[in-house]
Amino acid sequence: MSLRLSAAHIDPPPADEHDSRDESSSEDEDDDQTWDDWVSDSITKRPCKSLFEDKTFDSVQEALAYDETTHGFSLKEVSSRLALDLYQRIRLVNWIRREHPPSSQAAALTGSEEFFKSDEYLKPALEDDPLLQIAPDDSSDSEDEEELEKAEAPKDLTAATRRITALQRKLQQAKQDLLYYRQFVSERLNLAGLADEVKKLDVAPTHAAVPLRDDDSHYFQSYAENDIHAVMIQDKVRTATYAKYILSNPEVFRDAVVMDVGCGTGILSLFAAKAGAKRVFAVDASDIAEKAAQIVKDNELDNIITVIRGKVEDIKLPDGFEHVDIIISEWMGYALLYESMLDSVLHARDRFLRPEGIMAPSQSKMMFALCEAGELFKERIGFWSDIYGFDLSAMAKDVYDEAVVDVVGGETVLSEPAVVKDLYLGKVAPKQLDFSSPFTLISTAERRTKIHAFVLYFDVFFTNTGEPVPEDTEVYIAREGDPILAEVWPVGGRPHQPRRMSTGEPLKGKGRPKVTSFSTGPASVPTHWKQTIFFLREPINAGEGTVVEGVFKCRKSSDNSRELDVEIHYRVREPEESTPGDLIVQLYKVR
Repeated sequence: MSLRLSAAHIDPPPADEHDSRDESSSEDEDDDQTWDDWVSDSITKRPCKSLFEDKTFDSVQEALAYDETTHGFSLKEVSSRLALDLYQRIRLVNWIRREHPPSSQAAALTGSEEFFKSDEYLKPALEDDPLLQIAPDDSSDSEDEEELEKAEAPKDLTAATRRITALQRKLQQAKQDLLYYRQFVSERLNLAGLADEVKKLDVAPTHAAVPLRDDDSHYFQSYAENDIHAVMIQDKVRTATYAKYILSNPEVFRDAVVMDVGCGTGILSLFAAKAGAKRVFAVDASDIAEKAAQIVKDNELDNIITVIRGKVEDIKLPDGFEHVDIIISEWMGYALLYESMLDSVLHARDRFLRPEGIMAPSQSKMMFALCEAGELFKERIGFWSDIYGFDLSAMAKDVYDEAVVDVVGGETVLSEPAVVKDLYLGKVAPKQLDFSSPFTLISTAERRTKIHAFVLYFDVFFTNTGEPVPEDTEVYIAREGDPILAEVWPVGGRPHQPRRMSTGEPLKGKGRPKVTSFSTGPASVPTHWKQTIFFLREPINAGEGTVVEGVFKCRKSSDNSRELDVEIHYRVREPEESTPGDLIVQLYKVR
């Protein structure tokens, strides 16, 4: 689904407010940028039509005040009471304008009505409707603040009434905030329900076994099959880089206690044991754990590696062990965060990793760029328009609503990538995995080119100290015939002779960490993650210097926590133009 809105008064937030590695702003980036942050006060002064009559007022405030006093309907109160998000509020406004319900019916909505879910009501019922471009709070909060900041006592009945009204609004908002907080604690944390489960199971509360969600069950079942593990192990960029990091850092692994989260076949645990680890705990909740245990035994490493079947949130370490020195895991999914396995890895970090312990990998960066994607567009969308002389283009409509996982060539990328999320695993919190990040992409096309998509991929970094990589570190790009794809396996029993091949730039200065890295981008040998493609309903006609700026939003899907909902808000500006084009919003599923 996509939405086009006027961008005359809309500007993205400054990039320096979203440095995901700046601890001082870590809490700020937890909260998605709201529509309020994008809209300037000037929108409120544009002519606005009443929701219930054919009357137009000089400003949004006047129109909303008229509807409240004349029809008893407060858009702000209803939006707040129903906790409507941006798109639900847009649907509400368009539903009222299109269906013309009585104001009493609109005021009595419960939020469960079907139109709140229908994309049909995302289409503006009134052209250039300012109510679609401003948050309800903007229409009255500023006036309330001004009224409450006045120090002098009201001098007449009108001023007193205004002051009382402002205070009543603030009180109502405070009550509503308290109600939402109580609901959040009750529904999200479900402490009472968890306590009941603990009592039923008669186990220690720190290891209560919570029933698996359906999305968890499907997820773990999918990793019980051989094929998926064959694909991952045969991904040479992935497996060889992990092997390179582990086997070329014996000083890190020697005599260390290691946890392998989501061990699968146990290949990373085997590497860790060979690198000199004292003990390795290989954890997996799927049936593959049984095969991993057999593999460990077959390789005569069962005196070092212990396979633990279960979710890392629920397990206990063997007696005598409370913490580990290193956590290794291959947790990355499509678009980096698909499958939400990182949540479990961070839980393991907080519960088991000793202070100053090492996370491997230590850092991952989500990269975002313009992509011509012409051939892929023809394969996935264009060819449907002429099938033996028939138009089957209706088949292609859903492609715009879901991200496509496929491989695109490096030559199709037509901008330098922007980092839309930088995850340092030593510090990042699970709540920061739902995020909003501004981006600015500048076209490098030498001639006018139709850009059909955005492309998302990720770079992964390991350090021998677990600290963040230096700012000037460049990711290692694996190419066909690269030694990394062949050299890590010892031949004829001879010890492995490591090469320094993925340190980014040469080591500079004492104390600079040793870096091993790989990229899943179009410039690299393809990995099993491929790239994630977001097709545009309205392709961008870009030349050299064309600027595409906006905001990339990503969060766990409410339908399935292991899937992702992505919103891309963007607009296009030519280098010689001072005014950008309309804001376009497009929504995608990653699944």
